[in-house]
Amino acid sequence: MDTLEASLSRKGERTRQTLLDAAEKLFAEKGFYGVTVRAIAREADADPALVAYYFGGKRELFDAVLLRRAERLNQIRLDRLEQCERDAGPDGPSVEDIIEAFTEPLLDRSENGGPGWKSYFALIGQVTNSPEWGEAMMSKYFDPIVRRFMESIRRALPDAPEEELFWSYHFLSGALVLTFAETGRIDALSGGMCKSTDLSAVHKRLPLFVAAGFRRLAKDRSDSGSIENSKAAE
Repeated sequence: MDTLEASLSRKGERTRQTLLDAAEKLFAEKGFYGVTVRAIAREADADPALVAYYFGGKRELFDAVLLRRAERLNQIRLDRLEQCERDAGPDGPSVEDIIEAFTEPLLDRSENGGPGWKSYFALIGQVTNSPEWGEAMMSKYFDPIVRRFMESIRRALPDAPEEELFWSYHFLSGALVLTFAETGRIDALSGGMCKSTDLSAVHKRLPLFVAAGFRRLAKDRSDSGSIENSKAAE
């Protein structure tokens, strides 16, 4: 590639990334249907035709926004999980350590990664809560890392019924989505004692809280055979 071609290639990639940044910001603020291609182009200070040139259309741009950070994030989480498993030795990591490896990269980037990551996680929260988008989009981008996480949890809780592991993951996912929303609800309820923006406080508590839930559901089912029997016994 000669100098001119290289320069044009770099300029094209900068334009593409600028469009992705603009789309990420606007989709996070207004949702998929609240944003037009023209608005994205205006935010990026680019010609609207460039959206079609680089991505094909708004839906393809939306997919590209989700994919861009998902690939990086999933690799970071996988690396953390594998390191956690290596460090633990033959007995394997604790449930707390597995959950921390799974959640800390998300919380750290939301808190310290800058406005782009903040917008990304706000967008993930929208997609996760949407019946229209949630199943297809989250499965497409995050199922492989979730299944790998579940494999590690199964080894840590070998007697846990599959049903309870999936319910426990469901509750963990809900806690993450609410955390990323940063609604300020906990601020009001606690009279300012707790801040929804204090993700380091979440990081300290979430693995402990969620691990206890995983263990409790696993124990109830393995001991009594059903949650209903466990409740009746209480």
